[in-house]
Amino acid sequence: MAASLQWDEKYSVGIPEVDAQHKTLFHFIDRLDAAIRDKHGSAACHNILAELVDYTRIHFALEESLMRLSAYPRFEGHRRQHEELIAEVAELRRKLDSDSAPVSFELMHFLRVWLTSHILRSDQDYARHFQQSGFTDFSAWEAKARGASRNRPWWRFW
Repeated sequence: MAASLQWDEKYSVGIPEVDAQHKTLFHFIDRLDAAIRDKHGSAACHNILAELVDYTRIHFALEESLMRLSAYPRFEGHRRQHEELIAEVAELRRKLDSDSAPVSFELMHFLRVWLTSHILRSDQDYARHFQQSGFTDFSAWEAKARGASRNRPWWRFW
């Protein structure tokens, strides 16, 4: 049995709203893991995975908006990483929806590894860029991000 995916300050990018979104992604992965482990059934797993995909799309769009605002030089490569994950998870969802594959621990391992390594490498890179370029006041962006999320009741779990 895999241990719960725990937030650690090493994952922080120094932007409270982005860190909160990353914590929510951790929470989704833990919910999916618990549903699999507790044998809640494929419908429950599919629903959680659908919410995770929807939330991830919104998170990526908001994160990419920050990169554009700061003229992040590696924006295109980072955006491609986001697109590749969405495409890969969409393919897994298609397989799950056709009942040709169960939601599995292999999927959980993939999601855990992708999220943690992406935050520790790619997201930390844009965080360093923000610091070096003096782009450190995120208050206006955070207010817009929160406003854009008001119609999503699952945006926050705490």
